[in-house]
Amino acid sequence: MAGQDGFVHLHVHSEYSMLDGAARVSQLMEAVSAQGMPAIAVTDHGNTFGAFDFWKQARDRGVKPIIGIEAYLTPGTHRGDRSRVRWGDGGGDDVSGGGAYTHMTMLSETTEGMHNLFRLSSLSSIEGYYFKPRMDRELLQRYATGLIATTGCPSSEIHTRLRLGQYQEAREAAAEFQAIFGRDNFFCEIMDHGLEIERRVQNDLLAIAKDLKIPLVATNDLHYTHQHDAKSHEALLCVQSGSRLDDPNRFKFDGDGYYLKSAAEMRHLFRELPEACDNTLLIAERCKSDFNTSANYMPRFPVPDGETEQSWFV
Repeated sequence: MAGQDGFVHLHVHSEYSMLDGAARVSQLMEAVSAQGMPAIAVTDHGNTFGAFDFWKQARDRGVKPIIGIEAYLTPGTHRGDRSRVRWGDGGGDDVSGGGAYTHMTMLSETTEGMHNLFRLSSLSSIEGYYFKPRMDRELLQRYATGLIATTGCPSSEIHTRLRLGQYQEAREAAAEFQAIFGRDNFFCEIMDHGLEIERRVQNDLLAIAKDLKIPLVATNDLHYTHQHDAKSHEALLCVQSGSRLDDPNRFKFDGDGYYLKSAAEMRHLFRELPEACDNTLLIAERCKSDFNTSANYMPRFPVPDGETEQSWFV
């Protein structure tokens, strides 16, 4: 799968990123197949609801599916702690969600890893919900087997620390996550949507990656399939935030670059860091997780002697 001109998208929000992702799985798979991309991940916000639907449709199209999640993490606290955390003055550069959570991209390398991702997703809702379903470091340590993780997007712990000028704390967090997932399973994720919030931390992010020998991986924060879908995505965000398109202060994304960019576009965007694109292909080669579609997962219930489930319950 490795090559000098290919690319695999590893940060993707489908329709299962509720009121945020506008990329319908069927349309996304059609576009991926049309572009000849060998694989793609889906990393929906805080859930794996679409995992099987995505896996099946990708397989049907001859595309390798990579099951992932953009997880919400507690800001260094226990998942049961409902307090807000500030690392700075509480401004726009501080911990996202008003101090409730940070972000991290995670991918299943193996079927065991996929099952661990399902466990993490469930437990984050059952035990860690505070505005969003949140994981903590203890859960990550317990279920890290079979997973690949990255430093994440601008809402991640490492980006947030860097924006606040806390380089040492950012480096310590990166080293801790590297230890949790393993040196070969933790990547430095770099994005470029032309945003100041990305570019202002890039030099420090690359310095940490070099210092800790964390390999780079390039991503595009995909939220819709085609560039012309940006307007529809704006309307979806209005539904999420309860605002109107004519509201100048509404929540919206800057620019229209959050689509399925071609391999050539991504290679050009990261032409000074080609290894970051190469590593998307290497990660895709490593990842292989499957569902057992022949198994019967329906629960069995005890019934009195002489009865069957059919006779007793129906």
